[in-house]
Amino acid sequence: MQRDEARAPAGDTLFTGVRLLDPASGLDQPGELLIRHGRIADLGNKLGRPDGATVLDGDGAVLCPGLVDMRAALGEPGFEYRETIASAAAAAAAGGITTLAALPDTAPAVDDPAIARLLVARGLETGSLDILPYGAVTRGCRGEEMAELGLLREAGAVAFTDGARAIGPSRLMALALSYARGFGCRIVQHPEEPSLANGGAATSGELATRLGLPGIPAAAEAIMVARDIRLAKLTGGAIHFAHVSTAEALELIRRARHEGLSVTCDTAPPYFDLNETAIGNFRTYAKLSPPLRCEADRQAVAAALADGTIDAVASDHTPRDADDKRLPFAQASPGGSGLATLLAVTLAQVHGGGIGIAAAMALLTVRPARLLGSAAGTLARGAAADLCLFHPERAWQVQAGELPGKAQNTPFDGRALEGRVLGTWKNGRQVFGAAEGRI
Repeated sequence: MQRDEARAPAGDTLFTGVRLLDPASGLDQPGELLIRHGRIADLGNKLGRPDGATVLDGDGAVLCPGLVDMRAALGEPGFEYRETIASAAAAAAAGGITTLAALPDTAPAVDDPAIARLLVARGLETGSLDILPYGAVTRGCRGEEMAELGLLREAGAVAFTDGARAIGPSRLMALALSYARGFGCRIVQHPEEPSLANGGAATSGELATRLGLPGIPAAAEAIMVARDIRLAKLTGGAIHFAHVSTAEALELIRRARHEGLSVTCDTAPPYFDLNETAIGNFRTYAKLSPPLRCEADRQAVAAALADGTIDAVASDHTPRDADDKRLPFAQASPGGSGLATLLAVTLAQVHGGGIGIAAAMALLTVRPARLLGSAAGTLARGAAADLCLFHPERAWQVQAGELPGKAQNTPFDGRALEGRVLGTWKNGRQVFGAAEGRI
């Protein structure tokens, strides 16, 4: 990316020589885009050069909306030794992410409206990231007593979930779906039947048996999905399944949609890029929740990206301290960092021919934005100038210990990728990129 020496008045920046890609409108063409006072003033061909504008030549790179990550744990409050909002914001900016939905299973949990408002405010303080808080379904995310969903909604909660804990009791889930429906919100479920998953460390099968690891049957996911689809039908509520990882669960979701039920889902990059063999010789960076699956399930998730069954790709960012992972595999904490690798691993599906780039970017921008009720994820005139500039073919290698942000527990350690973020803008201000001396 080349930058003219002339400096513009605040908010006046012209991108030239870029490929404008906006899945929300179907735009995909070479062109220019003008930022004025933090908003998209115009876009198209040969806009002209406003007096005094800063001109950025993208040299053919893709300019798209800032990415919208609909599922990430931030560590703060309570687990700042793993990640802070500031360090997560830095990693998000490096990954092209400008809007992020934060999970509520912190300490304390986001079961109090004051904590939800605090997360929104802390996001604004970073200057680079809008934080959309999830409200806890139950107090403390313990799965026992319902939280005050209405007050949480008023405080800015975009949906309700207990994060990495499944909502186990059927009656409790039915009540949650009914209440959330009244507030126009979804319940986001970690789809894993708790009694089947308890104590497990890897997907049940030959590999887990050979390694002597306690298994979690893949059916634990489909069992929970089937139950919650039935409860959604019973209550008229809206259910969203997070990080779906199995062919059986995806088929259940397809059937539910065919019936006209309000059922949506997302997945995360590990579940379409890796399979269970990535745990290798007890490689704890690849211990995730849900666990990595067999190759047939990985292929089914990749196919579901292409056929539209999956609504969004989320980072599923779960920061862990080194001491959380430097344990025997069965005792190590599950979870992988994912903010900086979200775009590039998704683009691997494009490079492999599984999905087109516009469809892939929709999974990272407008589709999650719509699920969250956010106005982000578009290049529309008048919209906030939240932008990501990336080169889809620029190669790099993931190296744990060298990623932006505090969390380094990436399951993609050593993975060669194509697709590099060149710059990120939030409300028209550059928060990552060459001009900032960071790449």
